[in-house]
Amino acid sequence: MNFQVMIESIPALLGGVVLTLQLVAVASLVGFVLALGVTGLRLSGKPWLVAPAYAYVFFLRGTPLLIQIYLVYYGLSQFPELRKSVLWPFLREPWWCALIAFSLNTSAYVSEVMRGAITAVPRGQIEAAKAVGMSAVMRLRKVVFPQAVQIGLPAYSNEIILMVKASSLASTVTLLDLTGVARSLASETYMPVEVLGLAGIIYLIINFILTRILRGIEWLVTPRLQSEAGRIAKA
Repeated sequence: MNFQVMIESIPALLGGVVLTLQLVAVASLVGFVLALGVTGLRLSGKPWLVAPAYAYVFFLRGTPLLIQIYLVYYGLSQFPELRKSVLWPFLREPWWCALIAFSLNTSAYVSEVMRGAITAVPRGQIEAAKAVGMSAVMRLRKVVFPQAVQIGLPAYSNEIILMVKASSLASTVTLLDLTGVARSLASETYMPVEVLGLAGIIYLIINFILTRILRGIEWLVTPRLQSEAGRIAKA
């Protein structure tokens, strides 16, 4: 084990970490916004809205993310209309292609988390809110949304962690993220165990920090966890 190579690789790998975190952060944000729209369609109750939303989720959850990245990066360029459009300066760049693929993929999973969380809110509470005269917006803000956040946050946190790990696929379209830099260094030094092992450790550190942050957010929005912590402290 050559520790000197590992130490010398840290600055370059940290440069790849910046790109990885940027891609994950932006894709998670865009995917969350898209998921809100897809969830609204799924819960609309209108077949002509539910069907395309279901097909969207089914396709993106049922096909590998790597295939989706290739379809965006390699597939879109075969259409002359796109190459001549104002979108081409973006679609020809690997960063934007990876962002599109990651955003679409995570939106499908997050929409299912949202839909499950909303439908898990007890129907009786919604009916009671209607009985006391709450408007639809107030019911959503006071009854549905707070409980849906508590129910769905653990699953959403898991999706964020999976996104960090899945971001390593961005290196397949020439992006020098953490994995891309590690592969390049491994080919230069002929020491894949040291370099890729160090990259794996960095991924572990990133996910550990994210897990702690997301766990803290879950604790803040879940009174039950706070009360349990209070009882344990008193005991």
